[in-house]
Amino acid sequence: MFDLEWTEEAKASFARLKNSADFQKQYKAVKKSLGFLAANPKHPSLQTHPFTSLEGPNKEKVFEAYAENDTPGAFRIFWYYGPSKQVITILAIVPHP
Repeated sequence: MFDLEWTEEAKASFARLKNSADFQKQYKAVKKSLGFLAANPKHPSLQTHPFTSLEGPNKEKVFEAYAENDTPGAFRIFWYYGPSKQVITILAIVPHP
């Protein structure tokens, strides 16, 4: 099991989803995906893969996980391992363009 740490940007994005009546479906999908991520970053439903266009603050490899798929505006979670063992940092939670 991994502990989740959050950047300020990720915290703000998650709070906006949680507090918006229009995004409750997406909020639930992101929340469920974060649970999968903490338990097993390689969970099949996350479809986790490296995201080469971003780096963590100390050049960490960033990964993309799916919160939703085949849905217009589906949300993605960008994350990296660290800063310590058994910790995952949530970098951003954004709608897929």
